[in-house]
Amino acid sequence: MKLNTNSNAYIIIYSAILVVIVAFLLAFVYKALKPMQDANVELDVKKQVLYSLNIRDLDGSAAEAKYAELVNDTMDFAGQKILMAEINEEPIMIFEMKGMGLWGGISGYMSAHFNPETMNFKVYGAYFNHESETAGLGAEIKDSQEWQEKFIGKRIIGEGSDGKDHVVLSIVKKVEDPETQVDCVTGATLTSNGVDEMIKRTFGIWTGEYDLDIDETDLAMKLLKSYFKDSDISDEELMKMIKVKKVKEE
Repeated sequence: MKLNTNSNAYIIIYSAILVVIVAFLLAFVYKALKPMQDANVELDVKKQVLYSLNIRDLDGSAAEAKYAELVNDTMDFAGQKILMAEINEEPIMIFEMKGMGLWGGISGYMSAHFNPETMNFKVYGAYFNHESETAGLGAEIKDSQEWQEKFIGKRIIGEGSDGKDHVVLSIVKKVEDPETQVDCVTGATLTSNGVDEMIKRTFGIWTGEYDLDIDETDLAMKLLKSYFKDSDISDEELMKMIKVKKVKEE
């Protein structure tokens, strides 16, 4: 019997078989390429971390080697990822940041010198990324190395008029305090505001400006332990440092 290729049954069966074959092929290709995709994503993250350490223009293998050489530990706290690196025998803390820009998510890494006596930070380097900001405007937070380098050396945390620590690093339209302020990206005020809010939320955990229902002493102890992880300093000595800071604040 001759097959009726114009019948509804034939069309439905043919379409179903075609869909199954295409779905199988897509699943096969996805599974085959996933390890390579995961490796590329991991390498991109490592490069972003290195950018925040002011290390750029490395190819894949060189970036992998440099990352392994410098980054030696990770700390997760309250959903915040903090990497520990050592450069010229100085511990550097690298903070992962996430926020919202004008059209979508923004992210980045900011590395910082940490003074264990004052519990304060200064920017060592910064790198910002975005999902869908406008080219030439908001996208400059990623594309402009010059703008990212403006953060280097800025003070992140400082004592306010109330005697308490606050996040003082900010992005403004007109810089009045070069020690703590960076001028916003021209024509991208809302994206700049998003970066500013992202920074304040990231470091506000350490000043108590973002309430996490966490004991401040436990938080300070965790930070100091991470900083002094390779030393023989005892918990008692760390607690003395915390108490000295509190006395100075009072």
